[in-house]
Amino acid sequence: MAEKASFYIPADHLGDTKWLEEKIYPRSSAESSEAKLQSAIAVDGSLMVVPVRDGLPSVRYGYAQSAAIWLDISAMEHQKKQRFVDPVALGQAVNSALVSYDLPVAGAYVRQGVSIADSWRETIDSIFRTKKIEVNRMNQSLLSLLYLLHGIPGAPAKHVPVNCPSGGCGQKEIPVPQPGTCCPTCNTHLYPTDVLRIHEEVVEDGSNESALGRLMQVVELLVVTGLATLLWEQSRSALFASTMFIMDGPMAVYGPPAKLRSRALKFFQSMASTTPGSAPYICGIEKTGTVVDYATTLARHDVLKPGDLLSVDADVISAITNTENPAAYGAETYWGRKFAYRSIDGRTVVLTVLPPEGNPYDDRGGQPLPAAYPSLPAILDVVDRTGSSMYRNGIIPVSLAHSKAAYPIGVGTDVLRLAAREKLGLADPMRNN
Repeated sequence: MAEKASFYIPADHLGDTKWLEEKIYPRSSAESSEAKLQSAIAVDGSLMVVPVRDGLPSVRYGYAQSAAIWLDISAMEHQKKQRFVDPVALGQAVNSALVSYDLPVAGAYVRQGVSIADSWRETIDSIFRTKKIEVNRMNQSLLSLLYLLHGIPGAPAKHVPVNCPSGGCGQKEIPVPQPGTCCPTCNTHLYPTDVLRIHEEVVEDGSNESALGRLMQVVELLVVTGLATLLWEQSRSALFASTMFIMDGPMAVYGPPAKLRSRALKFFQSMASTTPGSAPYICGIEKTGTVVDYATTLARHDVLKPGDLLSVDADVISAITNTENPAAYGAETYWGRKFAYRSIDGRTVVLTVLPPEGNPYDDRGGQPLPAAYPSLPAILDVVDRTGSSMYRNGIIPVSLAHSKAAYPIGVGTDVLRLAAREKLGLADPMRNN
């Protein structure tokens, strides 16, 4: 306490907020003549890295899963109006799908003589080939969805551009088909999933939980890509045009896989150009972060009133991040633009929304005004209609996806450790089998 220091926290030092008035838009200004959305698909993921056995603290095993839920908003609203809620009807209003995957993340290798980075490369390739998104008429591997995202809706790419992972080679943008190929310079075998570059974040000594998180964010994006394409192909003017797609977290790709950001932007904007109305209605919902803290403080001081939408432009970004170069924010990672909204019932929601054309962020400030996002009114309407008390400032679709994807604390950890021991052949040799 004697060494107490003073720090500047933007969310705790609002000061004069009159400059924000011109950046706040009333909910009525974002009204739309289009029909209300009738359903929502939300995607969330969860991961856990566990130590495998006492005495081998460096050996860790990782589990991750991504869940998608479909919510019939109309059925949910009908139940709200009833004196007694019918649990069967409410249960029928929700469907879900889950893809889970696991791998040794540290201290264990696919075979002797292979580095941890190459072990991850080989394992990720195997996961993408074997794990599938299976729901209704959709049955596609993660690998096929990766090639779809590198193409356009209905026409997957035939190759993905891979940089050779071999140190000292330097060969870049090598076209790699789904079976894989060899580097033309050094003959290193290249996997299609090397395009994600997740192996670049893997270290020999460490839990590699961050790398597993990068893998999970990619899988979540692929799940949204696959589900959106399914509806776009089968019911473009009806079901697709009346469904909202929600990602838990911002519409962004961080770390080594960040180049997928431009692929996602191009892919979904191509959908927008071939769909009637303002679809696709796609957004990301953030539960934590600096913008969430700032927006919550604004709401607490009634700077943001119920029904108000804040445009997070360069000035607001500068105030939140305490930076002199707000134009650099989001240009390399975000494929949606941030807005802060205080719902009619008082919840504070930070969301990212897809622009139908152009970049949400660039070195000229991007597109910060709500008018550039025609899907925004329908998205805000769903936020107002699906308020949840399951977590602070929550919405029901995200809450349901989170409950489906989350690993249980305590007993769940013990079970995962036991499973990891069996998978790695490290079960207690004294145990009576």
